[in-house]
Amino acid sequence: MARALPADADFTHPGVLVSKSQLNAVRKNVTAGKQPWLKAYLSMRDSPYGSYRYTPKPTETVACPTQGTPSPACLAERRDAIAAYTQALLFTVTGKQQHATKAAAIMDAWSAKLKRHTGGNAALQAAWSGSTWARAAEIIRHTPDSGWPEDRVRRFEDMLRTAHLPEVTARVPDFNGNWDLAMTDAAISIAVFLDDHQTFDDALTRFRARVPAYFYLEKDGAHPRPPKGGTIDTPAEISTYWFRQKTYKDGLTQETCRDFRHVGYSLAATAHIAETAWHQGVDLYSEIKDRLKPTLTLHARHQLGAPTPGWLCGGRTDRNLGPHLEVVVNHLDHRLDDSAPAEARKLARRTRPAGTDDRLVSWETLTHASNPG
Repeated sequence: MARALPADADFTHPGVLVSKSQLNAVRKNVTAGKQPWLKAYLSMRDSPYGSYRYTPKPTETVACPTQGTPSPACLAERRDAIAAYTQALLFTVTGKQQHATKAAAIMDAWSAKLKRHTGGNAALQAAWSGSTWARAAEIIRHTPDSGWPEDRVRRFEDMLRTAHLPEVTARVPDFNGNWDLAMTDAAISIAVFLDDHQTFDDALTRFRARVPAYFYLEKDGAHPRPPKGGTIDTPAEISTYWFRQKTYKDGLTQETCRDFRHVGYSLAATAHIAETAWHQGVDLYSEIKDRLKPTLTLHARHQLGAPTPGWLCGGRTDRNLGPHLEVVVNHLDHRLDDSAPAEARKLARRTRPAGTDDRLVSWETLTHASNPG
């Protein structure tokens, strides 16, 4: 595989997080009644997102403040994007036109109304929703007989281009790394859907800058690398940025001492970016696997109950890792021949069927468990 997509190369569709061969495997596994895919499918089908009666709640402005409870519009967009993706996956498995129609109707409702994201969390909102919107749209657009009219496809493209891309391509080097990675996940996803080479290339560059500054290896030196282009660079500033951690060992991340949930967001976004790039013929996984493996080992071990040593976060960790490991474990185990850390494999299996975190992860046991594509 290449380090970049040639400028004259066509994008592969469907190719946002899930490939055509993976979608075919999902349908085959569910139809055959195989586990864990059948249980994951039934969980998805029976969720509120799988209902034919699901009703979207689009707004012109999605205002997302930094502090406090997310606004109704923030929650509505996230949920509606997940519903569209859910309906797209249901269409893939069942072939029932009602699901394609529902997915398209949800996307059409938003593309007819949404103009902007505002507030301190605008970029994060655009990232979480934008990545999921692109997954849903990619499947419906590139599945024969979905019935999504071309003029509605173009209008949805315009929504992603004007209401999401400017937010998710903004530079946030001094923000916590989960922001940058989620934004890059959305950017590369939207780039593939739009056949936008420049945005795709920019996402690769941004990814390659952030990952070494988020996932620490002792070979980096006595202190983690500072975020490229930011203002954080002294040992004291780095310690504060890493939530007052002062001892750095393989597998630590910038947000480990914040909580494992945000590490999970970052692991998931990192895997999503690498997976989408993989489907386009670009192997990011080989560049980052040496960082991901110790991170998976460290966090899965403690999530499974190992005591927190005194050097790590003052001996106290907030262990709330979510359904965030399926994509990376699938790659390590089923493309790189049984190389996922045992702790990560065990945790992924224990978490099954992985549902949705209502942000950037949805139904990844169904789409990626033992599914190299």
